Amino acid sequence: MRILALVPGGIGDQILFFPTLDDLKQSYPESQIDVIVEPRSKGAYRVCKSVRDVLTYDFKDANSLADWGNLLGIMRDREYEAVISLGQRWTVGLLLWLTGIPKRVGYAGNGAIFLSDPIPLKTEQYAAQMYHDLLQGMDITTPFKGISINVPKTDIDEAEAEQQRLEVAESGYILIHGGSSQLAQIKGIDKIYPTNYWQEIISELQQKQPNLPVVIVKGPEDAPWVNQIKESSPDIKVVTPRDVGKLAAMIAGANLMICTDSAPMHLAVAVGTYTIALFGPTEPEKLLPKSDRVVAIKSSTGKMADISPQEVLQKIWGGES
Repeated sequence: MRILALVPGGIGDQILFFPTLDDLKQSYPESQIDVIVEPRSKGAYRVCKSVRDVLTYDFKDANSLADWGNLLGIMRDREYEAVISLGQRWTVGLLLWLTGIPKRVGYAGNGAIFLSDPIPLKTEQYAAQMYHDLLQGMDITTPFKGISINVPKTDIDEAEAEQQRLEVAESGYILIHGGSSQLAQIKGIDKIYPTNYWQEIISELQQKQPNLPVVIVKGPEDAPWVNQIKESSPDIKVVTPRDVGKLAAMIAGANLMICTDSAPMHLAVAVGTYTIALFGPTEPEKLLPKSDRVVAIKSSTGKMADISPQEVLQKIWGGES
């Protein structure tokens, strides 16, 4: 069976969708599963073993009729027998209907008239569980088991070499991801924790646990943030993973991960690293599983800046959920 999944959204959305893809592959082991994702999210599939081809399409762009026509042509040429879509717009439903794919699974809503198997959308639950509900349309009743990823051995080896370079392989380390996402800022989503608060947290970590190094993740957009951190903590260790697999491997090796609501948070959940995650406007119940390995700190006002460093430190030292 040839199966296609349309998965708009960022890398975090892809990771949350992995359990759906994994159980789909487990139920149809001879199937060939392809996905269509936004260009920024293609790298997520380095740690997903269930997908054959990753195609890209900018779902959020102001696409012309020619763009839609090209996408429709690709979907028709590959002769898929089933398609699963996270998109809820009626235009997506119409596109799926025009492909001629016989089994079209998606959420009941505006475009449900174009689907062969509309599934109720239950937004109150953990997003990965909500995505997993779509498998009902494929006659799959496998219970949701949580997120897992497949980190390539080469990425694990590279992360171990990086730990040796940073001199943290023997001591262990606390990993911090600041979540400096320009896309979130453009959208007006407050996911950025103030730099001076991070500086205060790092300073106390270094004072109280001098033998447990602090490592910060430097992403493509994080240079200004990292430079500011190094001004107050010049001996801080910095890691710059080249892709999602190497980032996941570094997270897996950490004693503790401290981060904002971000894709690395989902990676931490997948690899089982003890994680403290900060939330502003988003809801932890929808983005984190119930687990004693994850502690969510939710701003009472919806603003990240209203989470005090002391509140974060209390969770670190207390370890309570």
